[in-house]
Amino acid sequence: MRATFIAVLAAASWLGCAGSALAQSTTAPTQPAPNDYADKANWLCWPGATPNACDVDLATTVVEAGGATHIEPFRPNPHPPIDCFYVYPTVSTDPGVLATMAKEPAETRVVAQQFARFAASCRLFAPVYRQFTLTAMIAAMTGRPLPGSAGPRPTTPYDDVRDAWNYYLTHENHGRGVVLIGHSQGSGLLTELIKREIDGKPVQKQLVSAILMGTDLAVPDGKDVGGDFTSVPLCHSPHEIGCVIAFASFRDNSPPPENSHFGKSRTPGPGLVAACVNPANLAGGEGELHAYLASGAQLIAASAEPIPEWAKGKTITTPFVTLPGMLTARCASTDGFSYLAVHVSPDPTGGRTSDINGDVVFGGQMLKDWGLHLIDANLSMGNLVAIVADEGRAWTATHR
Repeated sequence: MRATFIAVLAAASWLGCAGSALAQSTTAPTQPAPNDYADKANWLCWPGATPNACDVDLATTVVEAGGATHIEPFRPNPHPPIDCFYVYPTVSTDPGVLATMAKEPAETRVVAQQFARFAASCRLFAPVYRQFTLTAMIAAMTGRPLPGSAGPRPTTPYDDVRDAWNYYLTHENHGRGVVLIGHSQGSGLLTELIKREIDGKPVQKQLVSAILMGTDLAVPDGKDVGGDFTSVPLCHSPHEIGCVIAFASFRDNSPPPENSHFGKSRTPGPGLVAACVNPANLAGGEGELHAYLASGAQLIAASAEPIPEWAKGKTITTPFVTLPGMLTARCASTDGFSYLAVHVSPDPTGGRTSDINGDVVFGGQMLKDWGLHLIDANLSMGNLVAIVADEGRAWTATHR
C-alpha cells in the first residue's frame, strides 16, 4: 500500500505540473471519440441528476481545544447565485494510459473531499473525464511503460474538460457567473482551459474566480498578472471577481527542498515564480485555516500515516472533523520556492490531537518534496467555501 501511495502522489504531481504540455500535444496514436456530455451519466455532479456524487454526508465533528466536541451539520444553499465547475485530480486506477468514463470509487471519494461542500455557495458541476491514469504513471516509474504510452500523449483529458465546459456554457449557464475549481491534474487542465477558452475572450466576464490548488501557476515576481494568464489577476479580496487563487501547501517547519515537486514556475520565461494566494487571508499575511479533514481513511489515496485521535477518549462518527484555532497559513518564499506555509499549534491541554495527517510517508519517513499535496483542498475548504459565497454576493451586486 505504501508503494502505491507514493506512485499515486507521483502521478498527481507530475500530471498536475504537466497540464500545459498535455494540452499542447498534437498527433496522438489513439485519440478516442469525443464524449457526449448531454448524457448526464458523464457527469459526477449535475443539479438534479441521479446518482449525484455531490449528494454525500458532509456532517462534521468540531473538536475544540481541550477536546470538547459537537456536531456541525451541512446546509447547502437552496438558491445559489453562481455556479462552480470542478475538475478532479489524478485518481484513476484503470488499467490503461487513459481512464475510462466509468465512475470509480476514487472519483466519488475525491468529490466528497474537495468539491461537494461548495454546495453551500454555488451550483455544482463536475464532469467525468478520461484522465491520465495512476496505472500509466506507475508503469513509467517502474521502467515498464504501457503499450501505446510512447510518443505524443493524446489530448483526450483536455479535450474532455473543454467539451464538458462548452456543453455546460451552452445548455446550463444562461449568463450566470462561474467559479472554476481544480486540484493537481485538474488544476493543470483548468489552467489550459483558461488560457485557450477564457482569457481575453467574451466569456471572461462570467469568470467569478478560479481556484487552482496543488499546482504551480506562473506569474511575474511581484506582480498579479502575466505568465500563464494575460488578463486574469491574482485575488486580493473575497469581494473581488474575475481573479485566481493558486497555491501548493507545505508545513512551515518543512519547506520545499531542492527536489520539491511544487513551488516553482514551470512555464518558460524570465522572472516567473509560482503564484501563492493565501485562502486564509487573501489580502496577505497570516490567517486561520478552516480545515475540513477526513476523520478516517477517506483521503484521495490511502495514506501510510495513522489516523490521529482527534479528541482524547472520544470516537468520531462523522466523516469530517474541523479543529478551530489549530491551523494557520501564510505565503512564504524560500530558496526560490513560493508556497503556502501551514503552521500547526498543538493543544496544550492534550485534549485533542497535537498534529494532523496528510503528509507523504514512506518507510516511516516523511517525504518533504511532496509537502501537503494530498490535503491541499481539505486544509482551506472552509475558507474557500466562504470566499465563493462572498464572491457570489459580489457577482449578484454587479449583475442585477
